[in-house]
Amino acid sequence: MKSRFVTASIGVSMLALTAGAANAQDKTIVINSFGGAYEAAHKTCVIEPFEAATGAKVQIVTAYSADAFAQLRAQKDAPQFDIINFSGGQEIVAAAEGLLSPIDATKLTNAADVYDFAKANLAKGEGPAYSIAAIGLVYNSEKLAKAPTSWKDLMAPEVGEHLVLTDISNGYGMLGFLMLNQVEGGTLDNIQPGLDAVTKLLAGGAVVVSKSPEIQQEFAQNDAWLAPYASDYAFTLRKAGLPAKFVQGAEGTPASYITTNLVAGRPNQDLALQFIDISISPAAQVCFADALRYTPTNAKAELAPEIAADVAYGAEGVKSLIRFEPAKIEANRAAWVEAWNKTIAK
Repeated sequence: MKSRFVTASIGVSMLALTAGAANAQDKTIVINSFGGAYEAAHKTCVIEPFEAATGAKVQIVTAYSADAFAQLRAQKDAPQFDIINFSGGQEIVAAAEGLLSPIDATKLTNAADVYDFAKANLAKGEGPAYSIAAIGLVYNSEKLAKAPTSWKDLMAPEVGEHLVLTDISNGYGMLGFLMLNQVEGGTLDNIQPGLDAVTKLLAGGAVVVSKSPEIQQEFAQNDAWLAPYASDYAFTLRKAGLPAKFVQGAEGTPASYITTNLVAGRPNQDLALQFIDISISPAAQVCFADALRYTPTNAKAELAPEIAADVAYGAEGVKSLIRFEPAKIEANRAAWVEAWNKTIAK
């Protein structure tokens, strides 16, 4: 009898442990985030509030958009992510390939307040944009007598050797270049006007950098005054003690959409939808704007004036946002980078 009792007790204990483990697994979702300051803000603005509200746990895989997309594709038959975040438009391709689940907007309490452009294709599986990196003109407010207002100001002779361009292998550099190309008369089918403009700018003394820290170096050490780049970087420069400001160019503001997407074929979709809902909430978006100077996509996100000055803010501010077709960029990226490299090597 004793032996049977011990065996039965162990069986019950194991059953309880198994049930507990299954329950814990049911209350865990796996997401990717982008590392560094972004991931720190992601935890503060979304992940911790989600865990507090639901009692669930979030497992983070640090992976940038391209790497996360490659993992999602490789795991097609047994996906590991519940939520996947992109900043390069990969959700368009992922949704078309059936890797993402369509989202019913009625299951998101905050969806009604999100700008239409940020939720246009939920039914196709393209998740909502919960933040926007706006590309405009970052400038030294002490060196430029007059603040820039137009993308054509990049071509001003007096800027000349004080201009910093970013290589188009950098996502923000690509968007800035495509905007310059458009202002100069080019299209996504013809980038030659942009390349010709870059040739003129280099002849006038402009420099090309590859990564954002090099922009800071140019502003701090090499008398840079102006750079086409993202709104969040003006904030980064100011935190480093530099007199940097951000302004949207009059012709439009290229936008990098940061989207949160529901992965197909996963068991915790209701829980994952709660995560998406918190991501598009006013509180989360104000938090991201405060921490990183990203543009909110929820119309009810109210920013302090000093934060609003750094982003494309409100219904009027987001009207000028331009999203160059991510799929077309990806299809032409290699050829464009080759043409760019030949141009800057001249």
